[in-house]
Amino acid sequence: MAKHWWKALTVLILIYVIIKGFTIDIPIIGTNGQSSRGLFFHVPMWICMYTMFTISVVNSLLYLNKYDLRKDALASAAASVGVFFGILGFATGTLWATYTWGGSFTRDPKQMLTAVALMIYMAYLVLRMSIPDIDKRARISAVFNIFAFALLIPLTYIIPRMVDSLHPGSATTPGFASSDTDNNMKRVLYPAFIGWTLLSVWIYTLLVRYKKLELKNIFK
Repeated sequence: MAKHWWKALTVLILIYVIIKGFTIDIPIIGTNGQSSRGLFFHVPMWICMYTMFTISVVNSLLYLNKYDLRKDALASAAASVGVFFGILGFATGTLWATYTWGGSFTRDPKQMLTAVALMIYMAYLVLRMSIPDIDKRARISAVFNIFAFALLIPLTYIIPRMVDSLHPGSATTPGFASSDTDNNMKRVLYPAFIGWTLLSVWIYTLLVRYKKLELKNIFK
């Protein structure tokens, strides 16, 4: 039981984040209104996504170094969790945009490019399912994963900051800084980063355990 303490901590943190996220007093600025509560859910989802995609590409690189199929399985598991949290991040952002931008999908560059990045990773998962040979699948998927990660940061971070966008952090819209965030909100936001990231790691470990059962001849 001692080694599972972090899972109990994850549950406690997320209970705190969810309850406080919907009940604390937040500053009402411009058209944001109560929608600013989305900060506690939307931004942490992207942190989880980036974390998982980083774990995934590192394992793909390790696979290509020694052709260890266990690393390919770890890369696949992390990518799956990353896509899951990426979809949650996109969905929460779309909901937030409904109240602040006047529409769920406004063809904003940040939205469009993020959707493209997610579709690239979805293509990675589809590619894996379409190749029956395990060694060939691992090699091709590893190369594709590196390609996907190389595009991830430019598509979701660099290019959106260089063009006009409604999203904070673009060329025409100032980004959020720590000094811009209300102290009351920080007491929820920072635990949210920890809690949601721990949840993504938890889901990742469960998926890895499943893959170990699925590929028990490899995981010895």
